[in-house]
Amino acid sequence: MTQAAASGPTGGAVTAHGGGVWSLRVPIPDNPLGHTLVHVLDTDRGPVLIDTGWDDPDSWAELTSGLATLGIGIADVHGVVVTHHHPDHHGLSGRVREESGAWIAMHAADIAVVRRSRVARTGSWRGYLDRKLTAAGAPEEHLAPLRAAYADRAARASQATGERTRTLPGERAALPDREIVPGELLDLSGRRLRAVWTPGHTPGHVCLHLEEEHPAGLPGHGRLFSGDHLLPGISPHIGLYEDPDDPAGEAANGDPLGDYLDSLERVGRLGVAEVLPAHQHAFTDAAGRVRALLAHHEERLTGLLALLATPLTPWQLAERMEWNRPWDRIPHGSRSIAVSEAEAHLRRLVKLGRAEAVAGTEPVAYVAV
Repeated sequence: MTQAAASGPTGGAVTAHGGGVWSLRVPIPDNPLGHTLVHVLDTDRGPVLIDTGWDDPDSWAELTSGLATLGIGIADVHGVVVTHHHPDHHGLSGRVREESGAWIAMHAADIAVVRRSRVARTGSWRGYLDRKLTAAGAPEEHLAPLRAAYADRAARASQATGERTRTLPGERAALPDREIVPGELLDLSGRRLRAVWTPGHTPGHVCLHLEEEHPAGLPGHGRLFSGDHLLPGISPHIGLYEDPDDPAGEAANGDPLGDYLDSLERVGRLGVAEVLPAHQHAFTDAAGRVRALLAHHEERLTGLLALLATPLTPWQLAERMEWNRPWDRIPHGSRSIAVSEAEAHLRRLVKLGRAEAVAGTEPVAYVAV
């Protein structure tokens, strides 16, 4: 995620939002975001969670402690609605279901990602990322540590030590058993919660529109659980949709940034009174935030066109883009994420006919037209 100017209030581990809605601060280990806001929605059939948080012992402890503060045991959870498949949102869903028997709902596009991840061939991601970064123009000094890390992980996994190996983020997340259908009300007794498909951050990201009068009487049409789509002070990471098992599909031909910008406009038209995001804090003036994010990305695209006066590979473009810190201070792993964001912006410019690949270049370079 990229930094953008904004600030807001902070509260304790549990925040009451009124009308049978609370948020719990569930920590994300070693991440500058700090925590995921897991929302609790009271229904006639029992509490429903919106997202669950990262799969980590401390995160689990905070989740269950927060629920206990509300007089809720984990076994009382009736269902889980997941805004998208990322591990800081979906990670603890498997454990929640084990302890409660709760149903778990997600959009079909992200269910497909979860399903493919669970059956992915050993080494498929390693090979895919290696090829992808090489094609983007990543230098050998960036690729070598990644290859070494994968080789070390494979070696440790092959050792029959009998010791339990540490799982990767999201590995124990549940395969959802309900599909969120865009535009439909979810089956939540006593509540009106409508799914709004907002692809961009992931192909199946959804926001959830609580079509009920605001408990404090704020003007507008209900409240929006926005996941990572609409945040008060940062812009979510928009990279290419990654899929090593479908190289000719959506990952190769899609337009995540275009999807995100279209989704922003769709959310802006809802006219909600308040936004309850998965990070930072609740806020009003959703339409104003949408306008600011649309302007931010238009400004970024315009700036990239200026950089592309000279042909650049995606890696070279990422090196020259403005981030929240200088390129030489961006951690090694975060540079791969930055390159994916550069590629998403390049894809958008190509789709708009404002940039094109330079014939005969390898790695492929792009230039403004």
